[in-house]
Amino acid sequence: MIRALCLAAVLLLALAAPAAAHNVTAGADLRLAQTIGGAEITLVIKGTPRVPGPLRIGVAAFDGAAFDGAAGLPVRLEVRSLTGGGTTTGVARAAAEPEYAELRVEETGPHELTVRAGGETSVVPFRVLVDRGSPGQFLIYGGLFAAGLLLVGGLLTGAVARRGPAMLLAAGAAAGVTVAAMVVVFEPFVPPGPPDGAAPSADTLLAGGRPYAQGRFGTAPAQPVAGQEFTLTLDLVDGATGRPVDDLVSHHEALAHLIVTSEDGRYFRHVHPLRTAPGRLEVRLRADRPGRYLAHAELEREDSGGQLLAGAFTVGGEPGDADGTAGAAGSPLLRPAVPVAGRPTTIEVAADSPVRPWLGMSGHLIVRSQDGSFLGHVHEMGAPGTRLRFTFSFPRAGRYLAWAQHATTDHIVTRPFAVDVAEAR
Repeated sequence: MIRALCLAAVLLLALAAPAAAHNVTAGADLRLAQTIGGAEITLVIKGTPRVPGPLRIGVAAFDGAAFDGAAGLPVRLEVRSLTGGGTTTGVARAAAEPEYAELRVEETGPHELTVRAGGETSVVPFRVLVDRGSPGQFLIYGGLFAAGLLLVGGLLTGAVARRGPAMLLAAGAAAGVTVAAMVVVFEPFVPPGPPDGAAPSADTLLAGGRPYAQGRFGTAPAQPVAGQEFTLTLDLVDGATGRPVDDLVSHHEALAHLIVTSEDGRYFRHVHPLRTAPGRLEVRLRADRPGRYLAHAELEREDSGGQLLAGAFTVGGEPGDADGTAGAAGSPLLRPAVPVAGRPTTIEVAADSPVRPWLGMSGHLIVRSQDGSFLGHVHEMGAPGTRLRFTFSFPRAGRYLAWAQHATTDHIVTRPFAVDVAEAR
């Protein structure tokens, strides 16, 4: 009996694998925000229970062109396996409630999802993962099966008056049940193995993690003009190798969150750029007035952690109609009324209509120092309601520009305001 228990423990430890990376979860849905075709959408890639099998992809709309027509913005989808090269296509329409297209995948592992809408194209890398089951399940079911066979054998042997062999078979059955029971008890404490389709451990588990990405902002054309559309680009490079960074993971339901503000704070955009090539992110914008603009990108490399990249660009031309500054009236409630540097402040914002979760949260608060040297981003963590509450600690005294955001059924509401912060005493 002791030998059987020791053998079970050895097998369980031998078959156990290191925990998979935090972004690799078989059966879970992958949600990625995209600013594409004049719309703010979220792609929903449903978890795949089996391969070969169906792959359902939906498109949830939050703002923009997706609501221009009753039918919703058509989004063309193409999934390509990077292992076998097979492709499958479908079409889903962006709407408040996701419409799903059912495609088909033939294998696990790395794939690319090409998204086309409104004349723009995005290529999203993802992995098709299928849970292979834990090593402990083999021992549990194997032990119970063996116990059943031995028990039946013991009963038959005992029926013909062979007590010695019958006792041995009964003892074996008891050992099988014991092994299964021990595995049931200890299995929750053993890290699960990676699912089928996960990246090789040598590729994802680097000693010390990956270095932060180096980012370079640019515009096309090089000199944007107020009132005319331009493309803001972000090129990501690994500082150690010089190669494009193409291992971004979903960070609050997006590969990157891009905050663009004019130096005076009158222009504000919170968008989610498209991956157009390895290491290249792009988004189309239109600025309403000339001047200097600040760009801040929040992103996360696999096995690296979140980081914030900052840049700036200049827009020429003459002032035009306002764009990107859409906001709602109403001052927030601050507690204390005059925030103190380094101490938590509660900021309460009223919502005029029911709140719809966006980017996994009920609301977002983005805070920028007036000179643009600091940017903070926190979330409303409560259940959606008619009032949004944020907690934020301003790092130092001075004037801050802030924007509270939440989503309703068909658009994103932005409430701009300013806060003067006192020095701590």
